[in-house]
Amino acid sequence: MTRYEKGKQTIESIQERSVEEIFRDLEDIAPDLSRFVVEFPYSEIYTREDVDLKTRELCTVAALTVLGTVPQLKDHINAALNVGNSPKEVVEIIMQMSAYCGFPKAINGIVAAKEVFAKRDLLPLK
Repeated sequence: MTRYEKGKQTIESIQERSVEEIFRDLEDIAPDLSRFVVEFPYSEIYTREDVDLKTRELCTVAALTVLGTVPQLKDHINAALNVGNSPKEVVEIIMQMSAYCGFPKAINGIVAAKEVFAKRDLLPLK
């Protein structure tokens, strides 16, 4: 299996969309960027054995909250749910990030989570 195939398999196991759909906006301007993402983090990092996907996705949600990258955060909130994290766990991780990135980014993260949860019919949280 090539690095691309391995990464594609990983992405499609945690996301609800195909690699082609996820990276469609890059194809006409930077197709290599999508290939880099598939081949490096998803083939080489996400598949390492010492940390499970559930933990990796919570870490990714935390990092993207701190960075304030809402579109990618929504994708990874979905992925976190897909690999077994609960909505409450996602909310707790985003709230914890307020201590490291400030309240505005944490609030933006919670709003992003709320949008994802609403689309998945997970509100109100129980």
